Amino acid sequence: MEFNLTDEQELLRQTVRKFAEKEILPKREELDEKEEFSYEITQKMFDLGFFGIVIPEEYGGMGMDYLSYIIVVEELARVDACQAATVAAGNSLGSAPVYYYGNERQRKELLPQLVSGKLYGFGLTEPNAGSDAGGTQTTAVKKDGKWILNGSKIFITNASTDITLGSIIQTVTGEREDGKKEYTCFLVSQDKPGYTTTPMHKKMTWRSSNTSEIYLDDVEVTDEDMLGKRGEGFHQMLESLDNGRLAIAAMGLGGAQGAFEAALNYSKERKQFGRPISKFQVNAFKLADMATEIEAARNLLYKACWLKDNGKPFGKEAAMSKLYTSEVMKRVTHEAVQIYGGYGLMEEYPVAKFYRDQRLLEIGEGTSEIQRLVIARKLGI
Repeated sequence: MEFNLTDEQELLRQTVRKFAEKEILPKREELDEKEEFSYEITQKMFDLGFFGIVIPEEYGGMGMDYLSYIIVVEELARVDACQAATVAAGNSLGSAPVYYYGNERQRKELLPQLVSGKLYGFGLTEPNAGSDAGGTQTTAVKKDGKWILNGSKIFITNASTDITLGSIIQTVTGEREDGKKEYTCFLVSQDKPGYTTTPMHKKMTWRSSNTSEIYLDDVEVTDEDMLGKRGEGFHQMLESLDNGRLAIAAMGLGGAQGAFEAALNYSKERKQFGRPISKFQVNAFKLADMATEIEAARNLLYKACWLKDNGKPFGKEAAMSKLYTSEVMKRVTHEAVQIYGGYGLMEEYPVAKFYRDQRLLEIGEGTSEIQRLVIARKLGI
């Protein structure tokens, strides 16, 4: 068992950490308050290669391993979940499906753009299809050589910015021989007639991340826009979610680390009864528990990444990591607010935002309940 990171990974961590503290931290509160997506920060993250970590160099990416990508997301989330979410969705749900399932023409056309300055959405969730991903109602009907798409998607990250090229849209294209729905994914560009997107505001969490609704009204696409082969859509989506869970787990890990560090520093400065509150056993034990759970979460997530990077089955461990880190961050942020006391309830202090941002992790990319279902099925029960 080898726990050391490579020199390249250590350098990457320090680079991302310095960037997050210098470029994101000073603007975090203002962007959150205004619910404003930052094009400036996003472009800087593009320039540093954060959107092409695992994409091969031939398509403009960095060609690094998956653990390196997870370290990037972790360090961004240590400062701001919103910027981490933009990068996580841009990689796991935007460029990765194009790379894994697209043909060579699609790769050469889209990937260089998606690693250098453009975003792509991942249209799976619908108003009536959340945890039940198989409940997709958006349809694609072939007529006169073209596919006509109708339906809607909701809670789609990166789908309605000024730099969004389009979204991957899962549709129902008919029935299989066993009578079940046939799912097929299409690459739908933003400028298609009948294709509209609307940003979603008044969110409790991830307020400066772009979250969107997508509407498809007789949108025409062709076989050339199909991602992979007809009928492979559901398989593509499930595999993409396996990969995406690792990134969401990294957000939980990074967020927990950020909240813990804030609470630890505050506990050393805040004095009550004549001494720092960190000196009281009740708080010292809280911090000890936080540190222990964060360490356990990091080891679980990094092992899941090792499995993926070494070509071994990792679906169970990805679900475990997503479940565990999400709930570790819940416990850490709860105690962090408690250590801050009344100040922890004020938005000017960092733990309030960590506390809010955590809540999405138990819902997005498969709820905690769905993760337990996935794990149970992997156990054969």
